[in-house]
Amino acid sequence: MKEYIEKRVIDIAQFIVDEKATVRQAARKFGISKSTAHKDCVDRLNAINPSLATQVRNVLNTNKSERHIRGGLATREKYLHSKEESYY
Repeated sequence: MKEYIEKRVIDIAQFIVDEKATVRQAARKFGISKSTAHKDCVDRLNAINPSLATQVRNVLNTNKSERHIRGGLATREKYLHSKEESYY
C-alpha cells in the first residue's frame, strides 16, 4: 500500500475515534468520498493497525445504532424551520 494512503487511513481513523465522528463527517473533512472513507476505516485500517481498527469499529457501530435517532431529529428540524418560514 502506498505511503500516502496509509497516512490518510490513520488520520481518518484518529479523527473518527477522537471526535466520535461519522464516516460522512470524516469524508467531508478529508475531501474524499464516503465510500473511500468507509473502505479506509473497515478494510485498509485492519491491515495497518488492528487495535485502532477495533476502536473505529466501536465508534461506527455506535453511530449505526443511533442513526435512526439522528434522522428523526433532522426531519424534526426541517419541519420546524419550514413552519417558521411559512408564517412570514
